[in-house]
Amino acid sequence: MKALHHKLWRDLAHTRGQALAITLVIACGLATFVMSLGAWEALERSRRAYYDRYSFADVFTNLKRAPKSLAERIRLIPGVANVQTGIVASVNLSVDDFNEPIIGRLVSIPEQRTPRLNALHLRAGRWIERDRGEAIVSESFAEGHALELGDSVSAILNGKRQDLRIVGVAISPEYIIQVMPGSLFPDKQRYGILWMGEEALAASFDMDGAFNDLSLQLQPGANEDEVIRRLDLLTEPYGGLGAYGRDQQLSSRYVAEEIEQLRGMAIISPMIFLGVAAFLLNVVLNRLVSTQREQIAALKAFGYTRGQVARHYLAFGMLIVTAGCALGLWGGHWLGSGLTRLYGEFYRFPNVLHQLSPRIIFMAIAVSGLAGGVAVVHAVWRAAALPPAEAMRPEAPTSFRRTLAEHLGLGRFLTPAALMMLRQIERHPLKSLLSISGIAMAVAVLVMGNFGKDAIDYLMDFQMSQTQHQDVTVTFVEPLQERALNEVGHLPGVMALEGFRNVPCRFRSQH
Repeated sequence: MKALHHKLWRDLAHTRGQALAITLVIACGLATFVMSLGAWEALERSRRAYYDRYSFADVFTNLKRAPKSLAERIRLIPGVANVQTGIVASVNLSVDDFNEPIIGRLVSIPEQRTPRLNALHLRAGRWIERDRGEAIVSESFAEGHALELGDSVSAILNGKRQDLRIVGVAISPEYIIQVMPGSLFPDKQRYGILWMGEEALAASFDMDGAFNDLSLQLQPGANEDEVIRRLDLLTEPYGGLGAYGRDQQLSSRYVAEEIEQLRGMAIISPMIFLGVAAFLLNVVLNRLVSTQREQIAALKAFGYTRGQVARHYLAFGMLIVTAGCALGLWGGHWLGSGLTRLYGEFYRFPNVLHQLSPRIIFMAIAVSGLAGGVAVVHAVWRAAALPPAEAMRPEAPTSFRRTLAEHLGLGRFLTPAALMMLRQIERHPLKSLLSISGIAMAVAVLVMGNFGKDAIDYLMDFQMSQTQHQDVTVTFVEPLQERALNEVGHLPGVMALEGFRNVPCRFRSQH
């Protein structure tokens, strides 16, 4: 077998350019696979731990105004483990050295303890104190305006201006990503979350003994749909807008959809790369067997068995696959660590740790091995089945037969070169199919790389140029009278304006 070992390394040296190209294609596919799955596991693990540790609620609903006594009736719904009421209000904010409008969402928290549900993780500072005009600000908003502990933010609370002193910076599982209602993307400068004491917020908005925001934690195995149905019946008289589960909560859904995209990327992209690599490896190995017919005959004449010859060519393909697999695992782990850190900066998790689990390593090896096996099986079978006497002479030409185009009478419209190509394709249908598939997957790599940019460009053009023709949108916390339109219309530079009112409602169809 020593002679076969020398031959193996000599064959690799002679085809080093092709072998390197196939290795890099395999490495790119596996790197994408490992990167996506690694980041997916890290985000999923971090999200699950974050939700569990900080008691992220299972069901949410908003109301106009309801007495706190309603919470006790809600607690009696079968399947409900915990109930938390609160006050949420949208306000206008102003920050020094920033002249554009800022929308803030004020969320109530107990002054003396952390909330039972949707607890805060303090990044800096301390908890609020009673009747001190203090607030805890979301980390992204603090970063957007370079706010520090002790700075103040002005808010219009029910028509009255009040300065809120920042005593803490925090994140919450309820606002992992902060997107203003009606917006497509987060904006950490023009939208922020602030947590205030419940008593102070209730006094400002005349909500003493009442609430307008409700979160529920369900018991294990509870029927979420039934809980939501009963909850809607109880809250409808108080202006309930309809309860929804965690899967419909805005921040949670954004994160879930992004994680699902990572899993899709881990399946689609690597299959394209590995498909191209399998096609290239099949072409190279089949060509190698064809050019080494006499060598194969000589090996078998000197006593090498079919299995030894088959293992030799199998080792040629598997060495290329192994090199690509090793490079892909290393590159995927490196890229996955960077991608996880990037997601950790965008999505607010307390801790995000990237680890290359044994499951991912095993799956990467299995996928690359399967692609390599599919690529080399035909060539290896040809080398093993080739009789020595037949291999000593050149390969017999393929028997001639008329093509389908010629049977249909189209041959007279084709040049001799075109007829030769059609005959070659029909004589080798499997090879032609693999060639077409390989080229299609190579083009798919180019399309996939540019699809995201084109999709965003189309979305921005459709939303900003075709749908939203306005230059400025003015929003108000409470509905205003008609004369407000006249006042805005007399502002310098205003050519046309249109007033509208957003009213939340519930659509029902049939049952």
